[in-house]
Amino acid sequence: MSHAEDHSGDRRDFLYYATAGVGAVTVGAAVWPLVNQMNPSADVQAASQMRVDVGGISEGTQLTVLFLGKPVFIRRRTADEIEAARGVDLADLVDQDARNPNIGPIDASDENRSMPDYSGANTGEWLVQIGVCTHLGCVPIGDGAGDFGGWFCPCHGSHYDSSGRIRRGPAPENLPIPVASFVDDSTILLG
Repeated sequence: MSHAEDHSGDRRDFLYYATAGVGAVTVGAAVWPLVNQMNPSADVQAASQMRVDVGGISEGTQLTVLFLGKPVFIRRRTADEIEAARGVDLADLVDQDARNPNIGPIDASDENRSMPDYSGANTGEWLVQIGVCTHLGCVPIGDGAGDFGGWFCPCHGSHYDSSGRIRRGPAPENLPIPVASFVDDSTILLG
């Protein structure tokens, strides 16, 4: 047996591994631009957050802003609205989920739907929710509308209470809460 015959398997294995390695790098270099182009562009990433000045909202009023193509209701509730929302028996609710991604899946009590202020205290004064009816995507009217003193969707008759929870009508879910937090005493960061 010659020296060349003794090492032919090692050389062949090396050529296989080297060819496979070069092929994998080539495929990766060709596929990466296709995968990378699916990432959101810089303008889309910049639009994924929004700061809202709520310093001028007086108690008992609501500000509606457009965020990611949807209306967002920011309401500074009165003591009566908070008391009415917190006095609701959870067994009377159509949807038992708070629909609040800020705290995860949890019951739909008013404390779990209202937003803590800048100090972290959840007095129930602030309610931030996406203003799209969960039935067919209409925009409910607010300022104490409907039978429960919250929001009312006149298109199909869904009634929401002062915490944005569905109480009567065809809507299957509570108005969803967006990701939101106070960044200072008068500014809410959406997204």
